[in-house]
Amino acid sequence: MKREETIDYHIKATWHAIARMYNAEANQFNLTVSVGYILLNIDIDAGTPATKIAPLLGLEARSITRTLKNMEEVGFIYKVQDEKDRRFFRIFLTEKGKQAREHARQTVLKFNEAVVATIPQKKIDVFYDVITQVNQIIDRLTPKNVPVPETVEDLP
Repeated sequence: MKREETIDYHIKATWHAIARMYNAEANQFNLTVSVGYILLNIDIDAGTPATKIAPLLGLEARSITRTLKNMEEVGFIYKVQDEKDRRFFRIFLTEKGKQAREHARQTVLKFNEAVVATIPQKKIDVFYDVITQVNQIIDRLTPKNVPVPETVEDLP
């Protein structure tokens, strides 16, 4: 079987194409796709606990620690220590962060609108059904209680 005939090849190739498109747009505002997704997942009013951001993106907390630190240094976010448990922090957007978030939001909306305007709703509905089933298969096939490496350096 050729790689072009596998489901994972098409999912990965499409994700990389989307990421390249998003990065090209993000670079205009000195952002990255990762920063954009983090900005989009921080609650504008209430902030978001630092420990909740990575899971919202499907990542481990340690994988975004450096990104959060850089975002704070650039002035996109600030941290507030939890009053009840001083070990935890809540992440808030600065004005600069809110503006960057809006750029990221508009980029995602523009892409979504282009897809919806081009592909008939019936096909989009089928796509959502298929991708949901693929995720269910992944859940069934993923061993439980086995740490999944996030980077090549984490591999045994």
